[in-house]
Amino acid sequence: MKKLIITGCNGQLGKAMNEQLAGNPEYECINTDVEELDITNIDSVMKMAREVKPYAIVNCAAHTNVNACESQQDLAYKINAIGPRNLSIAATETGAKLIQVSTDYVFPGDENRALIEFDAVGPKSVYGATKLAGENFVKEFAKDYFILRTAWLYGEGKNFVRTMLGAAQTNDKVRVVGDQFGSPTSASELAKAICYLLTTENYGTFHATCEGSCSWADFTKEFYRLAGLSTEVEVITTAEYPTPAARPAYSILENYMFKLTTDFMFKDWHDAIAEYMAAELKK
Repeated sequence: MKKLIITGCNGQLGKAMNEQLAGNPEYECINTDVEELDITNIDSVMKMAREVKPYAIVNCAAHTNVNACESQQDLAYKINAIGPRNLSIAATETGAKLIQVSTDYVFPGDENRALIEFDAVGPKSVYGATKLAGENFVKEFAKDYFILRTAWLYGEGKNFVRTMLGAAQTNDKVRVVGDQFGSPTSASELAKAICYLLTTENYGTFHATCEGSCSWADFTKEFYRLAGLSTEVEVITTAEYPTPAARPAYSILENYMFKLTTDFMFKDWHDAIAEYMAAELKK
């Protein structure tokens, strides 16, 4: 049985990975979160990797609070850059594959076109800069790696969808930004993509988002519709909703490498959120 060390197992993607692999006789998930493994400590990482001798390390751990990263730069670099570095070193020593999850925030988002893996990066936030540093460490220290850049992730845990569904319970109207565009992505779909790549030697950097795109406001309108909510969505500009961290205005990722090198296809974002909402409404 192939052992997978999964970091950040209590996060949205960590949970989705476990759900995806449940009952699969080929893999054994070694689940860790910060209590079991501090990825920022190289000695701890090496000790676990040497004991487990994993087939792959799937790094689902990250400091993802984009605004908090602006005031917690040191912590963000430790988790988002040093952590992947440590896991890369351990993966190389033990012969394991490494899966690093990155973000659309590595791009500036200034161009009104979908971005492919070969486009120039240029993060505008501390979060984006730390995730890009993590990518670069993986490329430097890991031998067999997959970097998957995703965006607007939602799954089992705290996320934009659940936050806005909660807001609708106490408000007749919500204000949502309508001039930032991306591809809402289901953690379940991302987990499927990771499991697909795990069986291959098709290494490199991949964009990994659901197909299609929308604004945050349009996304909100769609899952409100699916939930049968009549809450009004007032469309506002980014300027009307200032945040500590700058957001890319247009960070739609084209899954170019998946399409060039595999037959894997992500679901359209409409289908993915419909599936997610159907499960949420049953709870």
